[in-house]
Amino acid sequence: MSDKLKIGMFGFGCVGQGLYHVLNNSTGFKADIEKIVVKNKNKERSIAKELIVFDKDEVLNNDNIDVVVELIDDPVEAFSIVSEALKKGKHVVTANKKMLALHLEELYALQQKHNVSLLYEASVCGSIPIIRSLEEYFDNEELEKVSGVFNGTTNYILTKTISENLSYEVALKQAQEKGFAESDPTNDVEGFDAKYKAIIVALHAFGLIIPDDKMLNLGITTLHENDIRFASEKSYKIKLTPLIKRLENNNISALLIPQFIKSSNQIFNVDNEFNGVIVEGKFSGEQFLKGKGAGSIPTGSAVLSDLSALSHGYKYEFKKHAQSPLPVFTNNVLAEVYLRYNSPKDLEVLPFEAIHEVYTGKDYRYMIGKINLNTLINQREYINKNKLFVALMNDNIELIK
Repeated sequence: MSDKLKIGMFGFGCVGQGLYHVLNNSTGFKADIEKIVVKNKNKERSIAKELIVFDKDEVLNNDNIDVVVELIDDPVEAFSIVSEALKKGKHVVTANKKMLALHLEELYALQQKHNVSLLYEASVCGSIPIIRSLEEYFDNEELEKVSGVFNGTTNYILTKTISENLSYEVALKQAQEKGFAESDPTNDVEGFDAKYKAIIVALHAFGLIIPDDKMLNLGITTLHENDIRFASEKSYKIKLTPLIKRLENNNISALLIPQFIKSSNQIFNVDNEFNGVIVEGKFSGEQFLKGKGAGSIPTGSAVLSDLSALSHGYKYEFKKHAQSPLPVFTNNVLAEVYLRYNSPKDLEVLPFEAIHEVYTGKDYRYMIGKINLNTLINQREYINKNKLFVALMNDNIELIK
């Protein structure tokens, strides 16, 4: 690779502009952006017109460009661009977590086949260096658990529900007005965004590629004032958390659902749009990383970090994915959950294996106990349709033998 990276960029939205800013204001690292591919020919942009092109081949077939930076929203087009670049022997940096999560198997194979590097620190938790930490610091340690707050939009909403006693609807509207939530917030509030990030993390933490359709995600759209009151009375906070956990016999389970968080938990004080990651190692114990999980400049800085690493010939080694035997993914586990339900029929659809607490009032009913994770996966549509709310009470999930 040349001494100074020659970059071809796709997309000049929030993250693209953030990268442009940090590149031009970085004192320790220099690179040249050769071309930026965009879609809208009529949009005014505050950069030199000669940088802007509209045909992707002007980057993909440009021999002067050795690194492609992919920063577009469309995961289908992003996969096309990234896979084509890798096949042409170009290194790639991307922030597209959905594209990565849905195509990890193919992208891993392309890197190996064409001996190129695909880096994506910016795809998970913004400025927090979680991928590099897992790859470098924890590469030879058996990890027990990874959890945390992986989505700033939902965390902002949930922070406001507890700290200011706002309803879900009011907190969401506030998040949209502040630019933390999209006009269509589905990807965030139903837990897809954080699930994609958890799938990426699972590869580097445990060596496992989890199929998207096998991992449960339940969001916060059904959150009710009764659930908020329950949390407040118990001095809990509510967080939308991924939990990836090692169980007996080399089994790994992973899920993404709301959780009631006690003050003793590291993520209790990860509020508003911040993210936090807990990594628990067999020997190192619990580590905690906190930072800005989104935004133009923080995410741009994560892309810059990958570009700097590339200039030194860095690539992910995927040591844990190369281990044998690989862990086995399972949903055959029991989890202790809170279920706010409407009628006894809901309990027939969502049967508990063990019951710890029951409350039945005129307008509010809940049950706390152990439930099979497969039951929640199979009834995800029923839970959302009937506006039931499910939350983990703790992360002590156990394998069903």
